[in-house]
Amino acid sequence: MIEVPVLIVGGGPVGLSASILLSRLGVASRLVERHSGTAFHPKARSINMRTMEVFRQCGIEEAVRAAGLSPERTGFIIWTESLAGREIERRVPKRSVAEAPITAAPHCLCAQDDLEPVLRRHAESLAPGAVTFETELTEFDQDADGVTATIRDARGETKIRARYMIGADGPRSRVRQTLGIPMNGTPAVYRSVNVLLNVDLTPWVSHRPAALYFVQQPGLQAVFLTINGINRWGFLINLPLAGPDEPYTPERCQAIVRRAAGVPDLDVRILGIDPWVAASLVAERFQSGRVFLAGDAAHTMPPTGGFGQNSGVQDVHNLTWKIAAVLKGWAAPALLDTYQEERRPYGKFVTEQSLRSAISMRRGVATDNDGPSAAADARPEFQNEIGMVFGARYASAAVIPDGTPPPTIENPVAQYTPSARPGERAPHVWLECNGRPVAVLDLVDFRFVLLAGERGSPWRDAARALSTSLGVPLSAYTVGAGADLEDPERRWATACEVEVDGAVLLRPDYHVAWRSRRGATEPKQVLERVLRNLLGNRA
Repeated sequence: MIEVPVLIVGGGPVGLSASILLSRLGVASRLVERHSGTAFHPKARSINMRTMEVFRQCGIEEAVRAAGLSPERTGFIIWTESLAGREIERRVPKRSVAEAPITAAPHCLCAQDDLEPVLRRHAESLAPGAVTFETELTEFDQDADGVTATIRDARGETKIRARYMIGADGPRSRVRQTLGIPMNGTPAVYRSVNVLLNVDLTPWVSHRPAALYFVQQPGLQAVFLTINGINRWGFLINLPLAGPDEPYTPERCQAIVRRAAGVPDLDVRILGIDPWVAASLVAERFQSGRVFLAGDAAHTMPPTGGFGQNSGVQDVHNLTWKIAAVLKGWAAPALLDTYQEERRPYGKFVTEQSLRSAISMRRGVATDNDGPSAAADARPEFQNEIGMVFGARYASAAVIPDGTPPPTIENPVAQYTPSARPGERAPHVWLECNGRPVAVLDLVDFRFVLLAGERGSPWRDAARALSTSLGVPLSAYTVGAGADLEDPERRWATACEVEVDGAVLLRPDYHVAWRSRRGATEPKQVLERVLRNLLGNRA
């Protein structure tokens, strides 16, 4: 019997991120993945700004960027009759236009088959011997104290005893099925065939670098997906559910690629073919006892907009610090209930919006009568989903409301207003420490962080004392002229809507836990009550 605090099932981006996060939080884990290696097909490619913030916290932002493409090489979204034919429309993705004032971690395009090796190397470096591929979960059960699982590899079966388990094992999750948790929504939206290509398309794309090249022809809906922008491409064939279920052989895929490119004699080599069915489903529960679902195991969505992988990484970003808090004894088990309370509403929202985007682009609709005007049907929110990227707004026992209303937003998909209202992702501000720039995000470092105004030293001193007495990892700083952290542009107090003696408490996942706009006569008592309530330690 192997004993480990956390068992992670699934070695894709979500499971590997969970392993990295737990290691950074000082919690040992064991990851099992039934496949022999990381992804072969590109699959997901777009890593949005919120996920890049997670990778920045993990210390792998630059490694991920090095494995992907620079933004200038994917500047457009293009609709065309064929790559060599008439261009119908092009758009600049609006969600990336205003990145600098919003985040210290701009978005990145990195195909999943390039991303997973980066994540795997980092996970293995932090937890040697604890990331095992070609290892399958065969069964498990749980009791009041933990989970007992059986895993099988080439050497046979082994029992693992874990305090908690994370099911990040994809849309056909064995973990979810064993728990008997149903999925609600639309199980089949449209059919697709993912094709991995080796082909030189530079004569038709180098002058208009794009992340996506949508091909619209009567009888054909397809997309060229940029991998390296030169000779490695993804190619997505979208099909209606009611169409003939004919096999897509390499020869047939080759002919379709040539048709979509508009180059009959194009030299193209088919490297892989992967048929699948898009779905829009959300698990009825994200938690059952000591077992949690994350990523596609919890919510499966059409890839339109690229939110599946991103939502999954953000799931485990929310979950892992809470598991660490309980295992290390500075939070009560009730804190874990807030994972479902916070992530399921957001997962449902993102899944529904991804479905709407897919429908707007006629995914799942027969294309015989479609013409070049199909590009205009894509909803204006497509590639303009800044509200979906940053708009997770949590309401749970792990957030202390301050009575202020949420920002007024007409379109929660396409609009985002940074706010330090409790439950929101903290606003991005550049500060200075000893003359060097530091982003607020970089202060969090898997700890709670209290930031007080330049006259907020009572809050800071109280937080530092409570970190010791309560055993909660908590850093505290004053911000402003002559404070611990300088604010040369004087943006922090305005962004957080606090007075010079006010304070904001950030959680380890960079969401605002609590805010006091002004000082208090007994800051230590106030802050102790806040921390105990947040962490379920109300006694």
